[in-house]
Amino acid sequence: MIELWNWRTEGRVAAREIRLAVAGALDVPVLPLGGVDPARLPHGALLVDVWHRPGDYPTSVDCYGVPAGLPEVTAIAAFARRLGRGCLLADDTLDAGRHLLVSANGTMRPVHLDVRDTEDGEILSNQRLCTVLSPRCRGWSPCHQSRWVPDSIIPALAAA
Repeated sequence: MIELWNWRTEGRVAAREIRLAVAGALDVPVLPLGGVDPARLPHGALLVDVWHRPGDYPTSVDCYGVPAGLPEVTAIAAFARRLGRGCLLADDTLDAGRHLLVSANGTMRPVHLDVRDTEDGEILSNQRLCTVLSPRCRGWSPCHQSRWVPDSIIPALAAA
């Protein structure tokens, strides 16, 4: 089974810039997903698909064939630093609106976004911090069952 990482970035970012940032951050060859003959892939190559949609995090990045043993949070922290933009990945709560925000310096923290399904895919908007000050995050909630509880901040050095 091929593992898939799905990330979002702040602003529209060209597919070429995304692939260069992934390659530099992970030190692996990166190829676009479409039109690649699987028999001719370089060893350890990562396939990356990039597309755009509306919303606060409009660039979607799917990485296929990710390096074994590399935690996704470490990879996205390196990618965000290399790209110089904030990035999102889904957290471990299975709540479609809760994500882990990785800043351009690699610092991570949980956030909530409104999710709206459209013909163009999911649109994320209205970012809010996941904090115990929010009634939604206070007390018993999926937020407290997460590895990243409300108000948690993972420093960049811990993420690298």
